[in-house]
Amino acid sequence: MKFLNLLKKEEIFPISLILILTFSRLIPHPPNFTPIIAMAIMSGYFFRNIYLSLFVMLFSMLLADVFIGFYYNMIFVYLTLFLITFIFFNISNKINSKNLLICSLTGSLVFFIFSNFGVWFLGSLYEKSLTGLVECYILAIPFFLNTLLSTIFFSYSSFIFFNIFEKKLFKKIF
Repeated sequence: MKFLNLLKKEEIFPISLILILTFSRLIPHPPNFTPIIAMAIMSGYFFRNIYLSLFVMLFSMLLADVFIGFYYNMIFVYLTLFLITFIFFNISNKINSKNLLICSLTGSLVFFIFSNFGVWFLGSLYEKSLTGLVECYILAIPFFLNTLLSTIFFSYSSFIFFNIFEKKLFKKIF
């Protein structure tokens, strides 16, 4: 409890979020079942500051990648997450429990399209042709289901947790 008193009220949630994002990628999980896209969607709702939103995303990804290892299409993954963060930051005042499903689907589709383009463009698994690109997208479809399910699950979980934490628990702690 002393540690909580040393932090400013606004610092507790972002610091917790950074740790959750980082460690969620380090523990065993089904392929593409992480809260990363959900956090990109929700960061504007949480922070109301684009620079803090982008920093949390960058720091958490880099910290986890130090342990996991760096990979050839990181630039596409990071830029896609920044794009998702930017898009949803600009509509964060419209995010609610009713449209969060659409936001999750949209964020997952954006990630699917751009990150798999990076796999095709930078990798050597697929022929550098339209046929190779289509093949890359088709073979990535099974991973999309986990991406979508995790984004829906973590978007709603974080939305509910944040609203409970901010409105009820924070008043009791401080």
